[in-house]
Amino acid sequence: MAIVLQESLRGLFYAPYYAALALGAYDQEGVEVRFVSAPNPTAAPNGLFHGTVDVTWGGPMRVNQVYDQRAHCDLACFGEAVTRDPFMLVGRTPRPNFRLAVLGAVRLGTVSEVPTPWLCLQEDLRRAGIDPANLYRIADQSMAENVADLRRGDIDVAQLFQPYAEELIASGEGHVWYAAADRGPCSYTSFYARHRTLVEKRDELLKLVRALYRTQKWLHRELPDALADVVQPYFPALPHPLLRAAIARYRALGIWGRNPILPRAGYQRLVAGLVSGGFCKGTPFETAVDNSLAEQAVAEDPPALP
Repeated sequence: MAIVLQESLRGLFYAPYYAALALGAYDQEGVEVRFVSAPNPTAAPNGLFHGTVDVTWGGPMRVNQVYDQRAHCDLACFGEAVTRDPFMLVGRTPRPNFRLAVLGAVRLGTVSEVPTPWLCLQEDLRRAGIDPANLYRIADQSMAENVADLRRGDIDVAQLFQPYAEELIASGEGHVWYAAADRGPCSYTSFYARHRTLVEKRDELLKLVRALYRTQKWLHRELPDALADVVQPYFPALPHPLLRAAIARYRALGIWGRNPILPRAGYQRLVAGLVSGGFCKGTPFETAVDNSLAEQAVAEDPPALP
């Protein structure tokens, strides 16, 4: 029987997951995967509880949110791919010596589509001794709207992921002020499922995680161009040169982990932002993370995909 695997939204920083599909990694591990998309990121966990989805990928943020809403929900993260924050602050003018304190004197457009980017950034600000409430922040616009405002000069800096950031950089209309990946480990995306699914379908899910690990090995062995070629069908409207540049930047920033183990330090850094931002109470690592499959896959040390 197939494992039903769900994406929460289409995003370039999920490239390792798309590469595993495109390269036939699951087939090579002997597990059938049926790929589906959630109607929206907030609805992604519902399929797990309704039994229409076995596994979804998304942020541990979402798992923490659901635990706040359903204390005994039994979700667990078990196969990390995005181990650092993929968002960037892109400004209209160069800021080679940027410091977070600069944000207190500019007009900032933050991400509205999902909460994690702002929650992590506001934690950065707090750690730098800056009160996030004092910023001139536009919080209710989409990234596309913020890009348009940046181009018009209506805002000074926007919080963006790829390819929005790369489009501005390539056109000369934007300059990277701050790459959130530079804060270090901050667990951003993993597989997650119900604990009972991890028990009932353990053999299949081990193969799923092995396939991801073999894809991660392949990704870090190959040049970024190879990854761009493989995931292009998932982003058909994106010009290939721009796709290559966006992936190369993400690769250089180290946002993609080298193995599927979700590190405690990365999880704790993410949760610190969720808690300080008032998003949730925070779920203990031992409750929200199950690394047993990832640890087994790493111990077995399968080869990279050919």
